[in-house]
Amino acid sequence: MTTSALQKIGDTIAAEFSDLPDIEQATRVMLRLLLAALLGGLLGVERESHGKAAGVRTHMLVAMGSALFVLVSQQAGMLEADLSRVVQGVVAGVGFLGAGAILKLDGEEKVKGLTTAAGIWLTAAIGVAAGMGREATAVLSTLLALAVFALVPKVVGLIDKSGREEA
Repeated sequence: MTTSALQKIGDTIAAEFSDLPDIEQATRVMLRLLLAALLGGLLGVERESHGKAAGVRTHMLVAMGSALFVLVSQQAGMLEADLSRVVQGVVAGVGFLGAGAILKLDGEEKVKGLTTAAGIWLTAAIGVAAGMGREATAVLSTLLALAVFALVPKVVGLIDKSGREEA
């Protein structure tokens, strides 16, 4: 193989990896994907600690995947106004994933998995926010979700307890 053929191969390989042209862009992409993974992972830890089927890995992958969809669209030059179609696709796709977490057991009136499905859906939204560079919004949303997971069951328990005492 000649030197010019090897040079062409090298140039072709370099061109294929040119979607991150500089260290600033590479850092931005890495930060957004890592933040999405971290925030999704926090929600997943909470779900997994309560024995739910969708845990850390699922939530991390949903958040990173959602972030990647909007990141790649931005890199391709899609205008922010046109990103709504990408977000619609993510929402619809994650809806199917969340539906898989919802169960209605035979002989029982209670449906299980709704909170996990909603958590997966919110995790995708957090991933989209991180992917679009809305890091503060993604972090705030994650903190609020963790508060809902932690505090709402306690508040509901107190309400139920006080309702039984009055009866």
